[in-house]
Amino acid sequence: MGPSGSGKSTLLAFVSSALDPAFRARGRVVADGADVSVLPAHRRRIGILFQDDLLFPHLSVGGNLAFGLPPGGSSVERRTQIAAALAEAGLAGFEQRDPAARSGGQRARVALLRALLAKPRALLLDEPFSKLDAELRARIRDFVFARARRLGLPVLMVTHDPADAESAGGTLLRLPG
Repeated sequence: MGPSGSGKSTLLAFVSSALDPAFRARGRVVADGADVSVLPAHRRRIGILFQDDLLFPHLSVGGNLAFGLPPGGSSVERRTQIAAALAEAGLAGFEQRDPAARSGGQRARVALLRALLAKPRALLLDEPFSKLDAELRARIRDFVFARARRLGLPVLMVTHDPADAESAGGTLLRLPG
């Protein structure tokens, strides 16, 4: 946690290997016991969720999820994985639906599922609940953290909201302004 401009999003950019060249950072990024510091972003296998769901508007819900799947497997296996993920998220049968026509909570769940289907080593959260109303925020927050815990997935979240930080159940670090 920290005020705007304290470096929260810059920290996530460093961890994900997306740091703007205008910044310098030192240190190592270790994920799943491996030093991934020298790897490019696409090889780090670190998922990220932003404030905006960033779903591809030209793809269906199922197409967005297929994008997150690692290469390989038959089309039947891939469709089965997508259907199972959607069912677990309470979105069974949504494969062919337009993501733009979904509610904010549905889009948030699809974005999370896409990140998780990629089988990341860790998950970064950049204010992912900030655009949701209070009731939906609590439900989606619980959904995200329950899945991360079940998968044993380390999560690094930046937020301005103390309730988001508390619900994560981990160590809270405050960055100075």
